[in-house]
Amino acid sequence: MQIYDRAKRIAAGGILVGILILGGCGQQAKSSQTITPEVAVMVVKPERVAITTELTGRTSAYLVAEVRPQVGGIIQKRLFTEGGDVKAGSVLYQIDPAIYQAAYASAKAALARAEANITTTRLRAERYKELIAIKAVSQQDYDDITAALKQSEADIETGKSAVETARINLAYTRVKAPISGRIGKSSVTAGALVTASQGSALATIQQLDPVYVDVTQSSTNLLRLQQSMASGKIKRNGAGQAKVKLLLEDDTKYPWGGTLQFRDVTVDPTTGSVILRVVFPNPKGVLLPGMFVRAELEEGVNEKALLVPQQAVSRDPKGNPLILTVDAEGKVQQRMITVDRAIGDKWIVSSGLAPGDRLIVEGIQKVKPGASVKVVPFAADSGKTSGDTKNAAPSSAKSN
Repeated sequence: MQIYDRAKRIAAGGILVGILILGGCGQQAKSSQTITPEVAVMVVKPERVAITTELTGRTSAYLVAEVRPQVGGIIQKRLFTEGGDVKAGSVLYQIDPAIYQAAYASAKAALARAEANITTTRLRAERYKELIAIKAVSQQDYDDITAALKQSEADIETGKSAVETARINLAYTRVKAPISGRIGKSSVTAGALVTASQGSALATIQQLDPVYVDVTQSSTNLLRLQQSMASGKIKRNGAGQAKVKLLLEDDTKYPWGGTLQFRDVTVDPTTGSVILRVVFPNPKGVLLPGMFVRAELEEGVNEKALLVPQQAVSRDPKGNPLILTVDAEGKVQQRMITVDRAIGDKWIVSSGLAPGDRLIVEGIQKVKPGASVKVVPFAADSGKTSGDTKNAAPSSAKSN
């Protein structure tokens, strides 16, 4: 009897275990059939994007003039405040004018003497002209007085030139500002001896409104831009000159925009780059010569750019960019792409993607190529697709 009960209990336990195993397998099968990965996708659409490039450079003065004396002498006065603004034509230094005033007075006296002498010579020449007609004087006498008159006229012209030279030298004793701008420190003080056209400048004036910003661009990026324009991918905007924005050393945005003045025609062999000169207004004197800045240069417009979030782009072991898309059957497809440059938090895709493709942005880690997925729309953050943000060319941009 005991043996029978024990066998009965064992049989009941086996049946119970079998039921539990069968139930678990059914639940697993049911679970595997119902759970489908969910991914967030975006439909790729072409957009109009301004192509900008961030370049580094330094500021320089729009005009620079070194003040040097044009006559020698002792400095009597300095008539400006170091570091202040001066106007073109304002007097900066006064050189002792005594010897130049004396030279000017002497030249004027010599001219007056020559003008007095010519009066009698001209009257004699007029009388001799009448007398030579009636043979009252010899031809030699007439020739002599005619030559004397011409010499007196030449003496007057020489005297006038000497007076003008003396006047100019006297005026040069007042050393004036050749341009308007901000003047630096003075290299001399009152009592110093200066000489005409000396090597060292008395002071330097710099015009700081507007200012130049000289930035460098690699010849590689320049060639790529030219090729994109030649193929029609990028077009020049309607403006005649490219617009440029400026970032200061502390990453603050400069409130005034600049214009590209010229692009150098020579590539620096040591750096492989060309120099671009940009002109910026500087009404408040924020920009000083020698400051390090970053310029955002608007080079053109891509009318049909394909922008994808950077989080949707992954890379293979070789560094080639790739993406995952969802086809019409709801299955995942892997594609190799070529990215051009970054615009904010997005890439511009130049090949491997077409308008209308459904790109997987979120949930990439949960799926593999060929798997069926459930698609939900991707909610993109607002305000991050503008083409006015800074961008740079990515590394390993092209796929094999």
